[in-house]
Amino acid sequence: MRGLITGLYEDWAGLDERIETIAGEIETIREKEANCQRLMSIPGIGPLISTAVIAAIGTGEAFELGRDFGAWLGLVQRQYSTGGRSILGRISKRGSKYLRTLFIQAAKVILMRPHIWERFSFGTWLLNAAPRLHRNKLATALANKLARITWSILRNQTAFDTLHPEVTAI
Repeated sequence: MRGLITGLYEDWAGLDERIETIAGEIETIREKEANCQRLMSIPGIGPLISTAVIAAIGTGEAFELGRDFGAWLGLVQRQYSTGGRSILGRISKRGSKYLRTLFIQAAKVILMRPHIWERFSFGTWLLNAAPRLHRNKLATALANKLARITWSILRNQTAFDTLHPEVTAI
């Protein structure tokens, strides 16, 4: 039994070293890439999400609008039309599952800190939406908003606009 546990511990230690190596590589890419630094000005977006977005879509030229990027991630509602009326359903869950998961996690990080919402340019929207939406729907809507902001920053080559300049990453 001791030999088995020792072997598992060595495997665990090896994985920790590998994780540290990959994290160092991600940090190196983040420091060199200007678009990653711009994306990290968005609340909730860190080195992992910024490098993953750059790797997946580059500068976002494949998408005409931010909504198209959100749809590609699967963060928009499915729409069914019948008899002249539109029925909105659940999110489509198409596209990149990995990026969708990262954006929803980023949204949940922001939602955990309601005392700083008013500092962001989308803070008013968030304050108004929070009482009327379930927390999972709110997280998905905020993830969609973050994805649209991400696309806009990549296409326009600008940093995120906050209401108060002293706001930094979460």
